[in-house]
Amino acid sequence: MIKFLYQKSLKLAAHKSSKTFLAIISFVESSFFPIPPDVMIAPMVIARKNDYIKIFLIATIFSTLGGFLGYFIGLSFSDVAMLVVEFYGYESKVDDLKDDFSIGDGRFIWIATLFLAGFTPLPFKVFTITSGMIGFNLFIFFFICLISRGLRFFIVSYLSFKFGNTFNKFMETEAAKWFAILGILIVAIFGLIYFVIK
Repeated sequence: MIKFLYQKSLKLAAHKSSKTFLAIISFVESSFFPIPPDVMIAPMVIARKNDYIKIFLIATIFSTLGGFLGYFIGLSFSDVAMLVVEFYGYESKVDDLKDDFSIGDGRFIWIATLFLAGFTPLPFKVFTITSGMIGFNLFIFFFICLISRGLRFFIVSYLSFKFGNTFNKFMETEAAKWFAILGILIVAIFGLIYFVIK
């Protein structure tokens, strides 16, 4: 099923209405859909290099808006929320994070986790939904979603624009690892700053 959806998303990247489909996939991926927009972004930019900024902005804006849907599901439909969380096998991790949120530096931990979910291959929808379940501050939620998704999609768009198919091949094999490493480094730097000035 996942492979079918992946191949279908790749085909949509070549469709004449690809920007519309990118907006839809970016939106639903933030709340339940399993295929990330990156699958479409790279081939779309390679095919339309002059549109790389527009493609990055579409993915960022609609992914962030989709995050609000995930938040609303977590806030208002707990049964549906847990079905999505369980589908991705994150129920125990979510329970631990919910416990951490209520103690000490729990808010910083959640901000870091939400950023990593938006920037790395972690299932972003699990953390948008959980943000609603724990009643996380909506303004901070919006800001973190916008920054993490925007940074990730800009990197994918720009490097696809700059290096074309070479970067596309890299995306298929190595990108998940390097996004995870870069995301952890960013969080570590901000964590150090936070605890120094605290």
